[in-house]
Amino acid sequence: MKQLPPEYYQELQEIQAADFVLVELTLYLDTHPRDEQAMQQYNEYAQYSQQLKTNFEAKYGPLQQYGNSLTDAKWGWGRTPWPWQI
Repeated sequence: MKQLPPEYYQELQEIQAADFVLVELTLYLDTHPRDEQAMQQYNEYAQYSQQLKTNFEAKYGPLQQYGNSLTDAKWGWGRTPWPWQI
């Protein structure tokens, strides 16, 4: 298996943490749809998560498939480990 730098795991953990916040805020907003502060926080984390993913993909390749992540001319899916490999 390809050896990955420690930054790979640190950045992936940041993405997972931001996405966890989004899941929790989604659940909260399902029951509190008028909470403007929670909506603002959701939007901030959605932008933050997208920026983290964009930076990660620029360094290590795509995170998602089915059109959610762009690819380069080398079709990057085979270059990075699969989720169960890290």
